[in-house]
Order: sequence, then structure tokens, then C-alpha cells
Amino acid sequence: MTASFQLAYSTLRWQEPDLELALAALKNAGWDSWEGRLPLDWLGSSRRVKKVCENAGMPMSVFTASGSPDNRERTNVERNRRRMEFAAEMEVDCFMFMSGPKPEKTAVDDEIRRAADGAEEWAEYAETMGLEISYHIHTNTLVDSISQWKLYMNGLSKAKLCIDVSHAQLWGYEPTASIRDFWDQLNYIHLQDFSACERGTDGQYNPTWCDVGAAENVDFSAVLSVLAELGFNRIVTCCPGNPVPGEDDPIREATRSGQMRAYLSELGY
Repeated sequence: MTASFQLAYSTLRWQEPDLELALAALKNAGWDSWEGRLPLDWLGSSRRVKKVCENAGMPMSVFTASGSPDNRERTNVERNRRRMEFAAEMEVDCFMFMSGPKPEKTAVDDEIRRAADGAEEWAEYAETMGLEISYHIHTNTLVDSISQWKLYMNGLSKAKLCIDVSHAQLWGYEPTASIRDFWDQLNYIHLQDFSACERGTDGQYNPTWCDVGAAENVDFSAVLSVLAELGFNRIVTCCPGNPVPGEDDPIREATRSGQMRAYLSELGY
């Protein structure tokens, strides 16, 4: 079985890059596309960014929210509508968001349901532009357990799902099992790796993030196998590990990411 998806790179640590040079470095490292998270006042118009992407030969495949749909305040909603409009103009595959900050006390079911309602409102707006949105699971947020994840997903119809295999595993949900269980809602995948994880007395997860393949705490071969078996044909994005002091600028990071791309190639990605 072979997979037929694009392999993208997450620019989650980029701040104020020389975008065309950084994207060219990603191209040289072997990636197919990139996940963008930068502010719109740095990126500029979709017309400009499309030209930059074209010059570098590196299309944007996913764009992300700034804030969460849990927050119904007008400024948050409007800010993210502008980001969704930009994403639609860029013709990305999907628009990714996460749930909001973890509350001091464990979230109750009604909070989870209200958060899912907010995501559905975002999805309805995105749908008017032909755009799908994707909820990225993440530890240490409002939704922070397997049971809460399932409850949240039960509240989603139009909004879809991004499984980050590392966060699923940290919750104790075997990644391939989670992919099968949520297959009908899945439209995006994140690959991430960690070398260790401690739990605080407050339940906080404290993983030591590393480049994909550096620790192999996740069975990335098994993830590839289930995606190929089920016929996943959307975007799979690879995330970098913790910053390397003195070498964390976007161009050097992009160049170094070639090691992750080579590792994934060896696995068959």
C-alpha cells in the first residue's frame, strides 16, 4: 500500500522570516508545502504571499487561527474571520485551530460542549468560502483527555479534525487506533516527537519535544501504514523539536529540517 498525501512542514516557530528565502530552504529540504501561522500584518495580501510561494516553489497548504473558537468575544471572532478569508484566498486545504487555555479546574462537560458550538460557528462561516476547518488536539488546553476529546468531537458536524499523533499518545490513545476511531471526521494529520514527558502535580504535561524520528516515541511507520490502508489523501505535516540555541532562525531551521524529511522518506512517507 502506498500513501498519496502531501508532506508539509509546520512553521510554528517562525517569527519574522525573510519568507521567500526560508521557503526556498524548505523546498531544498524536500517538503511539498508548508503550514503557515504568521500574523497577517507580516504576511501581507494573499496576492503577495501567493507570489512568494510561487517564486520559492513552496505552496501554503494549511493556515492557522490566532486564538480559539472557545472565545466568543467579537474581536477574537473578527480577527479569525480575517484569517479564514485569507486562508480561503490562498486556497489552502484547511484552516487549523486549537481549543483555548486549560482552566484552573478540570473543564466540565458543558464547557466542552459550548467550545464545540463555537467551533461549529467558525465552520459555518468558513463554509461560505468553500473552506474546511480542522480542530488540532493538544495537551494542556481546555480539551485535555481522551474522554473530553470524544465529547468535543460529538459536538462537531461541520468542523473536522487534525490528529497530532504525539498528543494522542500522551493522552494514552494509541495513534493508529485514534485515526481509525475518528476517521469519518479526520481531514489533517500532525507528526511530532518527544524524547520524554513528565507530569506535574497539577496534571500538566511537560514533554521534551524533539525532531521527528529523534526519539521515535511514536510509531511513525504504523501511522503511515494505517493512513495508506484507509486511503488518506490530504495533508500530513511534520513539526520541529525544541529550538536549537543560536540556530533557531527560520532559514537554518528549514535547512536542518532536511534530516526529518530524510527520516520520513526512509519510512516510506
